[in-house]
Amino acid sequence: MKAPKSFRLHIGLFGRRNVGKSSLLNALTQQDVSIVSDVAGTTTDPVEKPMELLPLGPVLFIDTAGIDDEGALGEQRIQKTRAVFDRTDLAILISNSNDWGEFEEKTLQELKELNIPIIVVFNKSDLYDSAFDTINILESVKLPVVETSAATKAGISELRQTILKKAPEDFINRPSIVADLVGPGKAAILVVPIDKEAPKGRLILPQVQSIRDLLDGDSFCMVVKERELREAISRFNKPPKLVVTDSQAFLKVAADTPPEIPLTSFSILFARHQGDLSEMVKGAMAIDQLKAGDKVLIAEACSHHPIGEDIGTVKIPRWLTQYVGGKLEIEHMRGHDFPPNLSDYKIIIHCGACMWNRRAMLSRIMKARQAGVPLTNYGLTIAYSLGIFERALQPFPAALEVYKKGR
Repeated sequence: MKAPKSFRLHIGLFGRRNVGKSSLLNALTQQDVSIVSDVAGTTTDPVEKPMELLPLGPVLFIDTAGIDDEGALGEQRIQKTRAVFDRTDLAILISNSNDWGEFEEKTLQELKELNIPIIVVFNKSDLYDSAFDTINILESVKLPVVETSAATKAGISELRQTILKKAPEDFINRPSIVADLVGPGKAAILVVPIDKEAPKGRLILPQVQSIRDLLDGDSFCMVVKERELREAISRFNKPPKLVVTDSQAFLKVAADTPPEIPLTSFSILFARHQGDLSEMVKGAMAIDQLKAGDKVLIAEACSHHPIGEDIGTVKIPRWLTQYVGGKLEIEHMRGHDFPPNLSDYKIIIHCGACMWNRRAMLSRIMKARQAGVPLTNYGLTIAYSLGIFERALQPFPAALEVYKKGR
């Protein structure tokens, strides 16, 4: 099975039109992934190519439209390209020795402000002389520079090596999802409700990733439905170190889990793994400030079609309405689209973002913070609305302290 996007290093290719971004991607992947043409602006929407880049592992290359595009349609392409900045772990800024100028310097500055590691590539080295002066300036500020030719494959091997060297440390040593809370030789119980929203014949991604993480951490793992939890706990000679539940079953699982056994949810685990748990805890506490008529944004990374008692479109709005005691104005947004007018909302409630890389989620948290809007996620919202917030934060002492200080 292919690694999910959330486990792939996202490498964005940026530059003017017709600098050879698509040709370079094809040379890097050794496949005809992107359409190549002498006509500027051939690439319109971002093109994604997952691959294994050994010894680094799974990566996702994202080929983008030229950021110097023109006209109304060109502006839409530019906006889609800039949206890729938010999920880019490593940026490759492509130019040629004749064209480096104010446009490239501005793009470089934008990427630096987002703290995205950058590799500068001077492509088409078979057609242009080397830009020695520019290369020296870039290298003097610790920016790696590689000269390539997609046509002759010159410099492609060096570019691959540079990608390996510049991969962010938090990708190489990715933090644990749950195993660090359990420990080698200790057990966790994962509570997985099987309802009509559960995909037939398989588990959802956070559950699968948690199981794998526990196995990687040499921990034991028992998976049960919520009705079997009490019986499962009784079969342990020693209490499990942790119970993790789907957030929708929080109340029943909390009732059936002895208070001395730490309890949390998959969604809260992913608030830590994919985002900033302490920041999202602060966001959840803003629920107390909501009043009838306030605008609330519920954002999902996936573009799935909601069915039945969908958590984002039905259950969370219902629990929030009951908590606030009045009707809220709730808007939904799915996929990579995110409204520019965040200040219109009193709170943003996000899914666990299990299908994204961590940078994409951190980018949204940063945008919300800049707009002065609290952001939290599904699991934290549910725990807060149901009155079991402190219990759900028990496995995370630092986040629990944030909550206690903010009360």
